[in-house]
Amino acid sequence: MINRRKFIAQTTTLAATMTAFKAMPGSAAVPYNQSYTVQQVIDLIRKEGKITPAADTVDTIKAGDPNQTITGIVTTMFATVDVIKQAAKLNANFIIAHEPTFYNHADDKELVPDNPIVKEKLDLLNQHKITVWRFHDGLHAMSPDPVGVGFLQRTGWTKYYGKERYTINIPPLNVPQLVAHLKKSLGIAHLRVVGDLTQSCKRITVLPGASGAKKQMTNAIKDNADVLIVGEIAEWETAEFFHDNYLLGHKKTLIILGHAFSEEPGMEYLTTWLQPKLPGIKITHIASGEPFTWM
Repeated sequence: MINRRKFIAQTTTLAATMTAFKAMPGSAAVPYNQSYTVQQVIDLIRKEGKITPAADTVDTIKAGDPNQTITGIVTTMFATVDVIKQAAKLNANFIIAHEPTFYNHADDKELVPDNPIVKEKLDLLNQHKITVWRFHDGLHAMSPDPVGVGFLQRTGWTKYYGKERYTINIPPLNVPQLVAHLKKSLGIAHLRVVGDLTQSCKRITVLPGASGAKKQMTNAIKDNADVLIVGEIAEWETAEFFHDNYLLGHKKTLIILGHAFSEEPGMEYLTTWLQPKLPGIKITHIASGEPFTWM
């Protein structure tokens, strides 16, 4: 159990580094009995997050009605079939998902014409009158990025966050110790690791999600970190870069968490950020989990 002095110190550190993420001021408090439509909540999120959506943003409604009155909200990484069913059981008719609902970045339902899975999923959403809005571009545009905030909170690394955007310096751990910490704090059963498994890890660069090979390799070089932690990679790009890095004698390690596991803490944190602004609406985070079965 964390002692009171340590708790106060950690809370003070978080408040100092995350001041841009304060809840709505008391003068703008929302009445408990006020009802909201989907679009009104989207507008509120953008206003409070100081988000100006780009013309080509993917943050659009993927299914449902923007004028629907909200009965409850679910935040998640992916609006999977299981998440939709759980939302329905909670009487939540608005899902805020970070990633696509229909299997491609633009949520183009006709990417594969007459896709039967797309149709079945739409039917399920319509059956429960659930609206899905993707919140991706705007989430990452907020300052600080909720994905980073959530990740640091879950791993207990908030106190090590300084001036560098992606890199922190933690007390030294060897690779097995670091992997064990990530598995426990993020709830991950298996991790993939490339590179030196024996080195001491102190300087850590974290790039959740799928930031792409160019950014991953650039930051691995520029930040001069012992370890690069990512969500998702192209195996023929970043993994092979770290493989050769190791074979050439460099002490660098790549740890791959999985896309959902790396960003899910951000959507969980979004729930705690949004709830005080909508006190009359129940907001629940449902982890979508990973799709893979390890055999």
